[in-house]
Amino acid sequence: MSLIDIEQGRPRDVVLMGRVTLDFNPNEIHRTLDKVKTFSMYLGGSPGNMAVGISRLGKKVGFIGCVSDDRFGDFALNYFRSCGIDTSRMVRAKNGERMGLTFTEIKSPAESSILMYRDRAADLMLTPQDVSEEYIASAKILIVSGTALAASPSREACLLAARYARKHGTRIIFDIDYRPYTWQSREEISIYYSLLAGMSDVIIGSRDEVNLTELLPEDAAEPADCLLADRYIANGSKIVIIKHGKKGSLAYTADHRAYRVSSFKVRLMKSFGGGDAYGSAFVYGLLEGWDVPRALQHATAHAAMVVASHSCSDAMQTAEEIAAFIREHADEKVITEIDWEEAL
Repeated sequence: MSLIDIEQGRPRDVVLMGRVTLDFNPNEIHRTLDKVKTFSMYLGGSPGNMAVGISRLGKKVGFIGCVSDDRFGDFALNYFRSCGIDTSRMVRAKNGERMGLTFTEIKSPAESSILMYRDRAADLMLTPQDVSEEYIASAKILIVSGTALAASPSREACLLAARYARKHGTRIIFDIDYRPYTWQSREEISIYYSLLAGMSDVIIGSRDEVNLTELLPEDAAEPADCLLADRYIANGSKIVIIKHGKKGSLAYTADHRAYRVSSFKVRLMKSFGGGDAYGSAFVYGLLEGWDVPRALQHATAHAAMVVASHSCSDAMQTAEEIAAFIREHADEKVITEIDWEEAL
């Protein structure tokens, strides 16, 4: 039984907001970026990847965002349309802002890094006037990426969309997705992250990202995961997922249950992209009305499949492919219920 009561009968399953960028992944891997000669171009950006993932899983997806008014913008819109994603609420940057570019480095299966170019990024030019109350009300779930809160006018557009979602019973998922560029201070981060977190039904982020919502003294001890989850749940959140990188993650729920999530054993291609696959498959589970452990297993399997592939967006899997992967790895237990206070 799902913890989140999702409105049925709406024409769209999910609407996402946030950055759509371009990923350039090296064709020559296991070397540093300065030794790479050729790249493959893919659609990128965490919410962009999640939109593709959820659509490939068979759900109806729309996107509210801003892309550049050039060929790269054309690429993003055409790619979304080829995946069946509604782009009717996407706009073009009006003052020459460009798509963010991400060059990835795959030094080894376990060691990757990224080099981002985001000066005058088009995705941060989304305005409140670009957000339709009717469009938000037509969706079951709204997913907001924390990167979209980093600057005006995008941050105001996201907060307005969240207000519309609350008004109409559209469930809100906050994918913290912290990137240091554009933000001016920790205080600024805390203000906008805490505003959105306070309106969200589900919060997903790494331990460091979750900490950014707290304005703790620099010498203060970090609160335990369960205490952070308690604070979010006390404010109305139903599910809080705190990721710990290679160590896995912890999921806390409003019915006072907690789950440790480890990883399926796969041969890694890269160490990025798993989080977007995880998020898309977890949202699919919520839409299907699954309980949290089953949704977490589905999410973890999808993440394993994508980190074993060269791309992120192009590597998103179907529900049938994920189910087959889980059957093949039936002897691996990746979800364990634990005591609420238990550490990772």
